[in-house]
Amino acid sequence: MVKTFSPRKAQYEIDPVYLERWSPRSFLEKEVPEDVLMSLFEAARWAPSAFNHQPWRFIIARTKEDREKFMSFIGEFNKTWCKTVPSFALVISKTESDTGPIRSHAFDAGAAWGYLSLEAVRKGLATHPMTGFDFEKAREVLNIPEDYAIDALIAIGYQGEKDALPVALQERETPSDRRPVKESVFEGSFGKTIN
Repeated sequence: MVKTFSPRKAQYEIDPVYLERWSPRSFLEKEVPEDVLMSLFEAARWAPSAFNHQPWRFIIARTKEDREKFMSFIGEFNKTWCKTVPSFALVISKTESDTGPIRSHAFDAGAAWGYLSLEAVRKGLATHPMTGFDFEKAREVLNIPEDYAIDALIAIGYQGEKDALPVALQERETPSDRRPVKESVFEGSFGKTIN
């Protein structure tokens, strides 16, 4: 994995894995071994889940044929950098259970994605989630039932050099910062900031 200096700084003490996780676009054309790839989904498996519904599912593409199917619904902008990605995972979530709607399906699938992304960092891999694709075409191409929501598409692989990207993307190939914690956390009611 290409190590880059991350300008990210935490305001409060946290494990460095959270600062090391970011979404690069440059990937090496290097296959991810099955045991390493599956370890990401093992981590996702242990995400919290309301009523233990575990609504998340992942449709992966790691063969040339399957990656070509995924490329058929990936948006034009993302195609410019996805050509070298060795593995994709489409995150979907079941919206109904035997007892009715699973209101937390997207929330739970997001937690599973978060676990997956952090395990990827631990394994020396890069991930890049995206929504720049044709959701309905993905549903059709991959035969996804209507009672599953399509949440996001994840590129998974080994990080490449930023020089391998089109010039317009090279300057964006750096970890982004985040707003201060106190701008995201309200106390007591909406908009009431913490002193």
